[in-house]
Amino acid sequence: MLHYAVVFFIIAIIAAILGFGGIAAGAAGVAKVLFFVFLILAVLTFLRRA
Repeated sequence: MLHYAVVFFIIAIIAAILGFGGIAAGAAGVAKVLFFVFLILAVLTFLRRA
């Protein structure tokens, strides 16, 4: 999941450099959501094993 967040972040950066503001904002939003989902799942996993 973290991999997909990084991929969407890179897509957002490339789209912003090329001037596609809407696509960049959408990709950044998706990357942010995926990153927070990854963070929550990682914390839950660590808490279950402790």
